Amino acid sequence: MAADWLGSLVSINCGPTLGVYQGEVSSVDQSSQTISLRQPFHNGVKCPVPEVTFSAIDIKDLKILDFRNDNSRTTSAATAKVTSAPVAVPKGDPRSVEKLNSPQHCSKSYGERHLDIPGQPKGFRRRHNSWSASNRGVNQVTPKKNGVKNGQMKQRDDECFGDGVDDFLDTDFDFEGNLALFDKAAVFSEIDISERRNGARSRGTPQEQTPTRYRHDENILEAKPVVYRQITVPQPGAKEYCTDSGLVVPSITYELHKRLLSVAERHGLSLERRLEMTGVCASQMALTLLGGPNRFTPKNLHQHPTVALLCGPHVQGAQGISCGRHLANHEVEVILFLPNFVKMHDAVTSEVTLFNKTGGKQVSSIKDLPDTPVDLIINCLDCHENTFLMDQPWYWAAADWANQNRAPVLSLDPPASGQGQAVEAKWSLSLCLPLPLAEGAGRVYLCDIGIPRQVFQEVGIKYHSPFGCKFVIPLHSATLT
Repeated sequence: MAADWLGSLVSINCGPTLGVYQGEVSSVDQSSQTISLRQPFHNGVKCPVPEVTFSAIDIKDLKILDFRNDNSRTTSAATAKVTSAPVAVPKGDPRSVEKLNSPQHCSKSYGERHLDIPGQPKGFRRRHNSWSASNRGVNQVTPKKNGVKNGQMKQRDDECFGDGVDDFLDTDFDFEGNLALFDKAAVFSEIDISERRNGARSRGTPQEQTPTRYRHDENILEAKPVVYRQITVPQPGAKEYCTDSGLVVPSITYELHKRLLSVAERHGLSLERRLEMTGVCASQMALTLLGGPNRFTPKNLHQHPTVALLCGPHVQGAQGISCGRHLANHEVEVILFLPNFVKMHDAVTSEVTLFNKTGGKQVSSIKDLPDTPVDLIINCLDCHENTFLMDQPWYWAAADWANQNRAPVLSLDPPASGQGQAVEAKWSLSLCLPLPLAEGAGRVYLCDIGIPRQVFQEVGIKYHSPFGCKFVIPLHSATLT
């Protein structure tokens, strides 16, 4: 009966030391309890010897992968029935080989075949799939596929993967010899000639290609050269500034600045509009200096910032009061210092009326200002024209308080460098185009108050907005060219 199993494909597990073997049963010796495999595979790798013999003592497990006895297949269906349950052979059991006499314990896996298949040409060989045999678990088998459709698919797999691959596995591929057949210089030369004939740009050889690294804000496509001097003025001031992107912003004289505002007012940009725009931009800058979103949160309601606003009875003072009104609307504690004057500018009077509706504090004496440092001081004491205000006692009293408070100072629309400034500022905010400011003005910022381009052109200024997507931008000192 042992001869009935000759030619069958089996898988023998000999434990972790000897490993797993697969192959075709060539002989079964019941007396010596041995079994021999021809064309064996050890752990998925083809063995260098043509045949291997195993003793029943070394066998831990035995699985029938494919039953190949044609005589037994012609017997009745009861005796030739094939199931998918694998056969496990206990260690040292002398009856382990006799279990091969019953063909009811074999399982079928066409993915493990290595021998000839009936119905195919003699020279047709299936490639052995060693991966599936070596990587499946001990108790895992390939499920059996029955039916005509599965048989057709199996035949297609055999035709696709079966022939003559093992014959070339022992031959090393000659990489150097095949690489020598490829002349890269000649190929790239042909590509260059072809592209030049078609009017395309030459790629060049690999040695000629120089990879370029681009930043996240650089364009890959070539653009026109950037013109950094986009603003020209007929009467340039004593200084020039530049933005973070390198655009040149020239300073202008106060006379040109005054004429620009006059033309803008004639076209409809009234003083009230300018005051509102200046107040919004200055308050936005002040909110940023006070901490921005990190300071103004619902969880920080117990830490309202305090801002001291020093204003005079002129347009610059009205701009500061407008800024204080917007700050008070944003939960900032604003203390407005404005001396009692018999006559003030109409804009100052109207802005004070609006400011008093916000709940902000207004004082007229220096004694009413805080003794402790505040978060920010906004200086609007200076005026472009009435320099006699610097001789007033209230002016110097306010300036001394600001210098002794140790709080940072923001100057709003400061005068040009020709006039003295009693309060040293950390930041200065200029309008539309900057004046040539003194060194004590600190870091200069510029705000957009909404003057149209044609208004600039009407006073002889060639203007392109340097603000981009912002209304307040920082300026840096530049060298005159």
